[in-house]
Amino acid sequence: MMTEVYNQEGKKTGQTRLPKEIFEIKLNSDLVHQVVVSQMANRRQRIAHTKERGEVHGGGRKPWAQKGTGRARVGSIRSPLWKGGGVTFGPRKEKVFKKKIPKKMRRKALLMVLSGKAKNNFLILLDKLKIAKPKTRQISEILNKLPCKTQSTLIVLPEVNRDLILAARNLPKIETIEAGNLNSLDLLSFKYLLMPNISLKVIKERFLKER
Repeated sequence: MMTEVYNQEGKKTGQTRLPKEIFEIKLNSDLVHQVVVSQMANRRQRIAHTKERGEVHGGGRKPWAQKGTGRARVGSIRSPLWKGGGVTFGPRKEKVFKKKIPKKMRRKALLMVLSGKAKNNFLILLDKLKIAKPKTRQISEILNKLPCKTQSTLIVLPEVNRDLILAARNLPKIETIEAGNLNSLDLLSFKYLLMPNISLKVIKERFLKER
């Protein structure tokens, strides 16, 4: 598969052949769905947490005598039946949402998503991606000259580049990621995939040598 290569001015400078082992993989939507669901579950944060009757404040003594008052017998104000008491079967932080997926399945799904981006012309290759200073305006001007323009875009860097990360983090719908950390969930969260040519080499070394 051949694809166009752009420069930072948005002009086509040539074509490059994409590795068929990465960008010509037949889609299996069930596999991709399974992998994405597992990655979403693994990122899920356990925030909701309710207290049981043994954790709420108070209730150290019996509210009133067992007999003789005419009222129902009560052992503690921490009972779930009382306002301010413990919660029965409420959400707890101990719940585990993680799902394990074999490494080969994750890698296969990633290659399928990359192939889909290339086939649908949502992959944009640059001959290089450099800015003089970590300024949002500089990266914004580059993006506006490319087919992605203001649409959601994931910028794939060959390695950590502090200037590019700082410049892009204030732009809405724009995120950066290292090529070695690519995953199906992040790819599907953005419409366009933007990367310099050297990132292709990193992807090939990272995800094909593991076979």
